[in-house]
Amino acid sequence: MLHIVACIKQVPDTKIIKMNPKTNTMDRRTAPAILNPYDAHAVEEAVRLKKRYGGIVSVLTMGPPPAVKAIKKCIEIGADEGFLITDRRFAGADTLATSYALAKALDKISKIKPVDLIICGKMSIDGDTGQVGPGIARRLNIPPLTSVNKVVEINQDDGYSIIHRKLEDGYEVIQSALPCLFSVEKTINEVPYSPFSNMLKAAKYQPQIWSVDDLDDVDIKQLGLKGSPTIVSKVWAPPKPEGGTIIEGKPLEQVEQLLSVILEKKELFAVKEGN
Repeated sequence: MLHIVACIKQVPDTKIIKMNPKTNTMDRRTAPAILNPYDAHAVEEAVRLKKRYGGIVSVLTMGPPPAVKAIKKCIEIGADEGFLITDRRFAGADTLATSYALAKALDKISKIKPVDLIICGKMSIDGDTGQVGPGIARRLNIPPLTSVNKVVEINQDDGYSIIHRKLEDGYEVIQSALPCLFSVEKTINEVPYSPFSNMLKAAKYQPQIWSVDDLDDVDIKQLGLKGSPTIVSKVWAPPKPEGGTIIEGKPLEQVEQLLSVILEKKELFAVKEGN
């Protein structure tokens, strides 16, 4: 039976969140916390693989105590159990420190039940780095398979997986040894509405909660702000586009207006080049 662990994150809803004009940082108080959309697809794929091959799905996240809400959402999708690592010493972690903490938690989970496959979302919508998944794989010394948009086969007996990896002009087929880590695209599946029985289970469910002290062989210097070498020197909003021409009227009139604009731009460009 497969043991699949989906690494997830609770993030602010970026459709609603506002930026602080003084600090140029996200004001997380202005938006509700949600399960990272890419991670929802990761959990859904884990659940589908469980139904296909048998096994259990665990979810793991690092965050403040309210991140329990994101784990409950994963239970709704169909995960079996959840783990939350939460501690003030994790605060301020960049992708390097986050991958270290999650790898230590995965080490402890694997002692409870060996882990065959780790699945992450391609990236989080609040950071957009896509670095945590590969960082976890590097620390656990397992193959990272990124931009996965189809799982062809998981063969636990022979110890390999076959996936399709998304490319700009198609996809490539990759075979990898197990255990390994997938970071998945949104296009890998559709997340359906959860059945009522899963909602009831999620409402009552309480995950296992660990602090730094519950993890084994942890180097405190690699956690949180102390273990984060990334420095954001400046953040700014891109300028709003200016100019442009509104084209109205019937189709033939719109074509004539468009041609006029193109010819005008062409003449201006020619003048600039010739000075």
